[in-house]
Amino acid sequence: MAYERVLLGMGNPLLDISAVVDDEFLTKYDIKPNNAILAEDKHLPMYDEMASKSNVEYIAGGATQNSIRVAQWMLQVPNATSYIGSIGKDKFGEEMKKNSKLAGVNVQYYEDDKAPTGTCAVCVVGGERSLVANLSAANCYKSEHLKQPENWALVEKAKYFYIAGFFLTVSPESIQLVAEHAAANNKVFMMNLSAPFICEFFKDVQEKALPYMDYVFGNETEARTFSRVHGWETDNVEEIAIKISQLPKASGAHKRITVITQGADPVVVAQDGKVKLYPVILLPKEKLVDTNGAGDAFVGGFLSQLVQEKPMEDCVRAGCYAANVVIQRSGCTYPEKPDFH
Repeated sequence: MAYERVLLGMGNPLLDISAVVDDEFLTKYDIKPNNAILAEDKHLPMYDEMASKSNVEYIAGGATQNSIRVAQWMLQVPNATSYIGSIGKDKFGEEMKKNSKLAGVNVQYYEDDKAPTGTCAVCVVGGERSLVANLSAANCYKSEHLKQPENWALVEKAKYFYIAGFFLTVSPESIQLVAEHAAANNKVFMMNLSAPFICEFFKDVQEKALPYMDYVFGNETEARTFSRVHGWETDNVEEIAIKISQLPKASGAHKRITVITQGADPVVVAQDGKVKLYPVILLPKEKLVDTNGAGDAFVGGFLSQLVQEKPMEDCVRAGCYAANVVIQRSGCTYPEKPDFH
């Protein structure tokens, strides 16, 4: 089993509470379209309001968990992937465990007995999604759990690591432990910019992890925010991708590669001071269900080929394929088997 537990993800497992809402709902709770934020007190009533909608759906989510599930689905190899995060000892937590096992992911959740399982309100308007995450138990992850022998064994076993930027708000120590292990053992460590607020308000912890990143994923809005925060004075995504790839690295084993998605526009890949653009699969507007999980699915598809050491072109093609499947369905879900060649 060459691919057994080859890929390890670490992040915030959240149950998506997804519903189609209107602009009035966004205004009421002060939510911007197509954004991702952490819940404040003013947002808390919206979870019940969404739960009472007739079109509400509950889907196992959380950015990293989505990507790992999609990679597992694309690989179709039992136990190729593992995932670590924190859930509550409750109904939603049980649901999450069941979901992950069905997806074939080897999960090692830390179970917190005080906080409920985290949720994420997915507000869908015109096919575009806006996310409001109430981390709860996901926020309780501690590096002590990671250091337990049975969990650290997953780190030792994996050759590739992927962590969404959202986890920087929870356990930077855990990220640092994995990052240093990857650098010391010539493994591949990857992160995602994840959201403008991460680049703005968690800049210091992001900067600390950056030298270890062999791949940096993100979308055009996050890339532009990153540029602004770093005083680069450019909005050009290709330039920004190159600049990110050229930031200092902790180990010289792998040159950093930046991969930026731009919705329906081409994917930007920067390495060795050069940029390549890869077209995406265009989808007629009437086939779009919602964009929730599109970026996560892109990463999952990409990783499924990367762990097989396929060329960049195949990685991007698989990413685009997975994203295209997911945006035609509600949430980050997929059919039983992939149809990717």
